[in-house]
Amino acid sequence: MTTTFRALMGACAFGALATASMAETITVATVNNGDMIRMQGLMDEFKAEHPDIDVEWVTLEENVLRQRVTQDVATKGGQFDVMTIGNYEVPIWAKQSWLVPLTDMPEGYDEEDLMPAIADGLRQDGTLYAAPFYGESAMVMYRTDLAEAAGVTIPDAPNWGQIEEAAAAMTDRDNEIYGICLRGKAGWGENMAFISSMANSMGARWFDMDWHPQFDSEAWSETLTDYLDLMNNYGPPGGSGNGFNENLALFQQGKCGMWIDATVAASFVTDPEESTVADSVGFAQFPNKEGMEGTGHWLWSWNLAIPAGTQKEESAKAFVAWATSKEYTQLVAEREGWRAAPPGTRTSLYENQDYLDAAPFAEMTLNAINGVDILNPTVDEVPYIGSQWVGIPEFQGIGTAVGQQFSAALAGQVSAEQALQSAQQLTEREMTRAGYIQ
Repeated sequence: MTTTFRALMGACAFGALATASMAETITVATVNNGDMIRMQGLMDEFKAEHPDIDVEWVTLEENVLRQRVTQDVATKGGQFDVMTIGNYEVPIWAKQSWLVPLTDMPEGYDEEDLMPAIADGLRQDGTLYAAPFYGESAMVMYRTDLAEAAGVTIPDAPNWGQIEEAAAAMTDRDNEIYGICLRGKAGWGENMAFISSMANSMGARWFDMDWHPQFDSEAWSETLTDYLDLMNNYGPPGGSGNGFNENLALFQQGKCGMWIDATVAASFVTDPEESTVADSVGFAQFPNKEGMEGTGHWLWSWNLAIPAGTQKEESAKAFVAWATSKEYTQLVAEREGWRAAPPGTRTSLYENQDYLDAAPFAEMTLNAINGVDILNPTVDEVPYIGSQWVGIPEFQGIGTAVGQQFSAALAGQVSAEQALQSAQQLTEREMTRAGYIQ
C-alpha cells in the first residue's frame, strides 16, 4: 500500500469519524402501534439522507405516551425534540405557544396535498403546528367467512341492532371465537374513543350548551347498556384490559367475528404475513342507531409535532418533514407494498390507482374521514368541537376518569347505572371547578 493511499484512507476514516461525532441526536417520543414501529425499521433511509442527524426513539403505550408528552411540553422540559400527538392536543397546545409552528418546511414538502379534513384540525390561524403521519376514522372490520357460515349479512351501513344480531350468530365460545371485539381498556383515547363515538351515533352528547354533563340522559344509558351487552354476551374474556393493540392481535389470530375500531387497522388485518384471516375480511361503515343518519363519529390523526422547549429545531423539522412526506409514503410502498402506506393524510394517495388496487379499504376509509363533522358530532347542538374527544384541556383528565368507571362496569365491579352516576358526578365537579359551570 502506497504512502499516498494510506493517507487518503486515513483522511476518509477521519472524515467519517468527524461526521459521526458531529451528528446531532434528536429524541422522538411515539406510540407503540404498527405504523410507528414500521417507521423505525426504515431509519436507514433517513440516515442516508441526513447523516448529520441521529434519532433516538422512546416508544410508549398510548396512555403512557400521552402522560409523558403532556408533562414535558407543559413544563418545556426538553426531554423530546419530536413528539407524536393527536389532533385533540394540537389546537390546544398551539394556543398555549407550546409547539413550534411548521412555517418553513423543506422545499417540496407539499402542504397543499394534505387532506383538508385532517390538516384543518392541525392549524391555528392558518398555520400548521403538526404534520399528520396518518389519519383515521372508524369502521367495522368483520370475518366474511364466519358471517357466511352463520348466515348473516352485514350491510355497508349497519345499525347497532344488525351488529348485535351478527355478533350473536358468529359467537362460538367453544372454539374461542367471539362475535365482537371492542375496546375496554380505560383511557380517554382507549375505551372512551370507542364509547364516545358510539354515544354520538346513539344521539348522546358529553355536554349540553351550558356545559352540564349529560350522563344522566336516556341516550347515554342506552349507549352504555348496549355496549356492555355486546361485550358481556359476545366479547372475549378480560375485555376490560383490551385496547387497540390487544384487539388487533385477537382479530389477526381469527378470534373476532367483528372488530369496530380505527380505519388504520385495515392494512394490518389484511396483511397475509401478520393476519391469519387476511383473505376473509370485509368492511362496513361505523354503525348508527336505527333511523339515525351519519357516516362517521370518529376522527383522529397521529401527528408529529415539535415542542417549543427543543434546542434542536432544525434537525427536528428535517425529521418531521421526512416522516410525513409523499416520498416516505413511496418508500413504505416500495418496501412493504402499497397496502401498508400510511393512510388518511394525503389527497394524492387516494388518487393513486396502485394504492386503490392494493387497499380494498381505501374508499371506505376516505368516505369515513370525510363524513365526520367535528363541529356537529351528534344530533343535538354542542358547545365544543370534537368527535370521539371533546376539544377542551380538561378532557384528558375527565375522559380518563369516566373511562375508568366504564371499564369497571365492564369488569363487573359496578353496574351501568352506578358507572353513569359516578361519571355524571365527577364530570360536573371538574367542570364546575374549571369554571365552565357557574
